[in-house]
Amino acid sequence: MMRKYIFLVIVFSVLLASCNEEVLPKPKAMLRLEYPDSTAVNFGTSKYLFNYNALARVKKTNESAVTIEYPKMNAAIFLSYKPVEGNLNQLLSDAQKLSYEHAAKADNILEQPFVNSEAKVYGMFYDVKGDAASQSQFYVTDSTEHFLTGSLYFSVKPNYDSILPAAVYLQEDIRKIMETLRWKN
Repeated sequence: MMRKYIFLVIVFSVLLASCNEEVLPKPKAMLRLEYPDSTAVNFGTSKYLFNYNALARVKKTNESAVTIEYPKMNAAIFLSYKPVEGNLNQLLSDAQKLSYEHAAKADNILEQPFVNSEAKVYGMFYDVKGDAASQSQFYVTDSTEHFLTGSLYFSVKPNYDSILPAAVYLQEDIRKIMETLRWKN
């Protein structure tokens, strides 16, 4: 009987000694979001045309304002057109100010120049990192007649980690808009 008691004490001691690891909570898991490949659809106004993602809905408010809505992502890209009438410097300044208004909440803003000299489309893409209201801004112009700005907004409180997969997906859509943009005369 004493042997059994000693054996149980030894086994219990070994079990207690092996449980000295610190218990750590599991980190929160990131939701893996996958979005389908985009299919291009044409859209145009009297001033310009471009391709956009078929998963989106385009709403033309007026000749100067277009909204590309992504209902499943609670997001929208807002486009605004203005003619260049000797005011290119002011239009450029306004577009840059709009992008940097998010600097207070942003961790970083990356500028990526865009040039398509064949189509006379020149601009800048702003990739906004952090909990800013807009994750992307851009402008394109031919520098003589046309100026188009765009902004990506989500219809939720900005939480960069949560919206990052959707923001990256929609940034690719914005780049496609910039790449396929053509001016009408």
